[in-house]
Amino acid sequence: MTPPLFWIDEVPAVGALADLTGTEGHHAVTVTRTVAGDRITVGDGAGTVADCEVVATLAKDRLRLTALDRREVPRPSPLVTLVQALPKSDRSELAVELATEAGVDRVVAWQSARCVSRWVGPREEKGLRKWRSAAATAAKQSRRAHIPEITGVAHTVDIRAIISGSIESGGVAVVLHEGAVESLTAVGVADASEVIVIVGPEGGIDPSELDDFTALGALSVRMGPEVLRTSTAGTVALGAIGAMSSRWERS
Repeated sequence: MTPPLFWIDEVPAVGALADLTGTEGHHAVTVTRTVAGDRITVGDGAGTVADCEVVATLAKDRLRLTALDRREVPRPSPLVTLVQALPKSDRSELAVELATEAGVDRVVAWQSARCVSRWVGPREEKGLRKWRSAAATAAKQSRRAHIPEITGVAHTVDIRAIISGSIESGGVAVVLHEGAVESLTAVGVADASEVIVIVGPEGGIDPSELDDFTALGALSVRMGPEVLRTSTAGTVALGAIGAMSSRWERS
């Protein structure tokens, strides 16, 4: 079993002492019952991690540890950006949590035409905060060195720009659509610099949005015979992309 991962502001150098404090320290001491002599991993969420040995428990929310090694973990290739139409509130964070566990690199919150949920004013800040928290928690649980970037709220005109920029730099953009003829497995992603995966809301992507995206070079693709929920479609696509590319190969 791999050691548990905790987030720390600054990853210590090899041989240096550091304290794990705050929420992460409290979780280590009171939830995972970490004690002196245990091995844990700490990371900054941006790719730097260190395997550490716990030296002492100083308080209910503070551990002292020493770094046994320190390394930089590269991001997988190709990068995957999930453009996620805002799901209904009861499944909103689930979409981000599952995509993070599946390895997504960036999630863009998309206010599409048919979204039931509307993030306006304070709701936008609250929604993004919840998504970022879900991403950090899921990345820690799945032992990821990188916490996915969460951006938004984007509108369709913003997604057009994302698609255009990615394709111009060697990327591939796909729109998951139940009525598509072409399968995702038919799309060449192994040599792409980035894959943009666009997932619509519960009511489906508006035809005008689909026309906009495909006119820019995005491909309308299906995942299989089943119709997936908006909160799970992106995760299934990430699994397929992992198998079709080198993303699942260990560095």
